[in-house]
Amino acid sequence: MEILKKSISRSVAMGVVLTLAGAAGSVAQAQSAPATAATAPTTASSSQRGTVKAVAGNALTIATDAGLAVTVNVATEAKILQLPVGSTSLKDATTIQLSNIAVGDRVLVTGRAGDAAGSFNATRVILMKSSDIAQMQAAQQADWKARGVGGIVSSVDPASGAISLTVGAKKLIVNTSSKTVFRRSAGDSVKYEDTKLGTFSQIQPKDQVQARGTKSADGSSMEAEEVVSGSFENLSGLLLSVDTTTGTITLKDLATKKVVTVHVTPKSDIRSLPLQMATRVAARTTGSGSSSGATGSDGARRSAGADLSQMIAHLPAGSLSDLKSGDAVMVVASGASSGTGSMTGITLLTGVEPILTANPNGGMSLSMNVSAGSGGE
Repeated sequence: MEILKKSISRSVAMGVVLTLAGAAGSVAQAQSAPATAATAPTTASSSQRGTVKAVAGNALTIATDAGLAVTVNVATEAKILQLPVGSTSLKDATTIQLSNIAVGDRVLVTGRAGDAAGSFNATRVILMKSSDIAQMQAAQQADWKARGVGGIVSSVDPASGAISLTVGAKKLIVNTSSKTVFRRSAGDSVKYEDTKLGTFSQIQPKDQVQARGTKSADGSSMEAEEVVSGSFENLSGLLLSVDTTTGTITLKDLATKKVVTVHVTPKSDIRSLPLQMATRVAARTTGSGSSSGATGSDGARRSAGADLSQMIAHLPAGSLSDLKSGDAVMVVASGASSGTGSMTGITLLTGVEPILTANPNGGMSLSMNVSAGSGGE
């Protein structure tokens, strides 16, 4: 659960930006739709949305959300508006000058494509200042830390909208309502900016969930404002092969005894656990001071796994070329691709031989972290 949770913590910045830009886009469409119907122009207007990379004269260079570099020529008569962060109405916007726009700001420009490739002629610019976005990001991160929780789904009740989570060795009921915002993680990523708007019906037992809301006085339940969920697999074992050409690894999973192929992508997070730290974690999973193969309780393994997941972001980063056959690994991966039996690696942790020795049948797992902050458990 922690990997999902850290991802939200790492990605809340982009998540806020995308949310705000999306809100501005919705506002722009809502505001322009009546005019389009009334005036019935022969040439349809369009829009571009992205981050300002350069400002020169009356032109902006933006990196669009689609990954393109676009030169935006701002007409002299263009309307330039600054939208407060979090607002969903242009009624809250204030008129500003082009000189108020700086590198790093987010903009939504409407107008028409220019004659030259990669150019755009803007008749309106909606601005969101990077400083305002940063302030909101900090506030949301703090809120996730204070009011967030993460765990594994043990059951779902569609009738009541309740989700039962296993959080470490504890149980928590997450109550949802019509006001709860649901987001679903992408198949190859646990980053918040890669999540999509989802529904309650997508959440299934064994899914990993991050939720933010108000907890009950005794901590046994939560009234959720936002729920981020994803379906991920936990694998562990010794690497059988590493192919840097195809970007794949194979291992025999300790729990299922099956050979699994995992695709390692540029989004995959590869980390290395120091031996001393691995030995301490292994001892915790057995409930003793030794990692000599004793069998610990599920609660002890879950607790140790949660703590280990929290450490991941602080561990040295590696690459696929660092891996070799015989390495002990723990992997968080997306579900099997249709018909291929292969998976996509989200997080790969090496240096875990003491942990696997203490848990030869698996059962010790990492957790994903998709929430927009370091949800406090």
